[in-house]
Amino acid sequence: MTENENLTPEDQAPQDEKLLEAPDERIFRLEQELQEMRDKWLRAEAEMANLRARTKREVEDARLYAVQKFARDVVEAAENLKRGIDSLPKKVEDEPELVTKLRDGFEGIERSFVGILERNGITRIDPTGAAFDANLHQAMAEQESAEHPAGTVLQAWSQTWQLNGRLLRPAMVVVSKAPAQA
Repeated sequence: MTENENLTPEDQAPQDEKLLEAPDERIFRLEQELQEMRDKWLRAEAEMANLRARTKREVEDARLYAVQKFARDVVEAAENLKRGIDSLPKKVEDEPELVTKLRDGFEGIERSFVGILERNGITRIDPTGAAFDANLHQAMAEQESAEHPAGTVLQAWSQTWQLNGRLLRPAMVVVSKAPAQA
């Protein structure tokens, strides 16, 4: 038997009166509870959407930049290859064919190597002639120059290297400064 079946009609009347005496108040309380639950649900949905977006961003960053340490090492090898090519004697007309073939071979290897790096998101940027940017360049020296505005990169000792737009290695540069007043 249920609880209401045990009650006599006299006992049930005060309970029914309680329900009938404040229906507006009860509806108001239920609407407040509904609104609280709706707010909690919306907050939980927003929190889940933020969590999904943050997780997606973190996974994407991990995918793009997981090889950052390896990329720095490979970039160093590319820089050394470039230094080696730059240290070869300049091309002259009557140089031995062997030297020409070696130079051409090393230059081809360097082009291929840089192409492989670029296909994998590693890019090289030559800063020569650009305005000095402390986020991309490391100033190694300043040099007076009347031909260039102050703060211009005159010479790059090494290139700027980036992995998917993120700095791997800053360029080591010589920056112009205004000539001293005589």
